[in-house]
Amino acid sequence: MTRIIGGLAGGLRLHVPLRGTRPTSERVREAIFSALDARGLCDGANVLDLYAGSGALGLEAASRGAETVVLVERDRAAAKVAERNAAAVAKAGAARAVVEPVSVAQFLQRSGRQFDLVFIDPPYDLPPAEIGFVLATLAPLLSHPAVVVVEQSKRSGALDLPGDLVLERARDYGDTTLHYLATAGTTVDG
Repeated sequence: MTRIIGGLAGGLRLHVPLRGTRPTSERVREAIFSALDARGLCDGANVLDLYAGSGALGLEAASRGAETVVLVERDRAAAKVAERNAAAVAKAGAARAVVEPVSVAQFLQRSGRQFDLVFIDPPYDLPPAEIGFVLATLAPLLSHPAVVVVEQSKRSGALDLPGDLVLERARDYGDTTLHYLATAGTTVDG
């Protein structure tokens, strides 16, 4: 079962797509939001959740005080699930997330918005070159300061970081590695 862990919608059960996604485990989400909450990075943030699936990461940020949330998911069935979950989280009093049913590349290339907090949770089989492209395309859309959390398989190796994005830290949870990236001058503790 996937649920919102904390904040206004804490305990709310989220629906998950029947196929095609790999939901972030509750243990990993707890680790992510413990680190982010310790720095107050969700409160008032403009959040982007790429490869959103059910929207669990972005909606958790909404529940914890994000000002805006954009969920990008190209799979139509998964985008509908994310829309349903976004409505339920908004009903609990959190910010209403906008679901963009397009590819990550399409969204990043046409978006002019700035984001403070970004989640990137691609399919584990996504080639490293594509993740590098996503990070390079995302970099101009980041506020200063901003934090990017990338979730990938432990076997995926190091990230190819563009511009002023730096690796603050990486943590392993079973087969999952979380990479905390930041723009210059931003730190993630925890």
